[in-house]
Amino acid sequence: MVLDSLPKGFTAVSMDESFFFFDSLIRKAWSYKGSRPVVRITGSHQHSSLFGAISLDGGQLFRQYHHFNEDTFYEFLKQIHSKFPKCYLFLDKAPQHYRSHKVRKYFEEHKSTLIPVFLPTASPEFMVLEECWNISKNDLLVLIYYKSLIEFRTRIGQYFRTKRFNLNMYKYLTGYES
Repeated sequence: MVLDSLPKGFTAVSMDESFFFFDSLIRKAWSYKGSRPVVRITGSHQHSSLFGAISLDGGQLFRQYHHFNEDTFYEFLKQIHSKFPKCYLFLDKAPQHYRSHKVRKYFEEHKSTLIPVFLPTASPEFMVLEECWNISKNDLLVLIYYKSLIEFRTRIGQYFRTKRFNLNMYKYLTGYES
């Protein structure tokens, strides 16, 4: 299947998920010579699971869940299918994507309008969403301290409701500019 010749009415959609941990990311910090920088961290292992989908024409869908499991993926899959009724869905080989009986059944029941395309294992270079996660973690987590998990999750929700990622999905899947 070539992205340039999708069947009429179809689009290509790339989807992925990521974990946002309730803590600051420290990448670089300024400090006075001879002094040690001090950065507030929570030390928490609590997190929010983010699911994302971006289409070839720039459409996007993001949802936040407390967990990443077959049930939350199944719910997100139905939302993708609702937003992009005819699509080739590019996704990685996470067990929740292909081992779940209900997910496999959903793909089978909708095989004429929702076609999964599993990308090679350990190939983040094909996933446009990996760049979205990098951008958003830089914006939301680097040297930022949240007072509570509720504030943290609220800020993530606000960010993904308003952020537009203008990335070229075609380039990620093919290695070429469209």
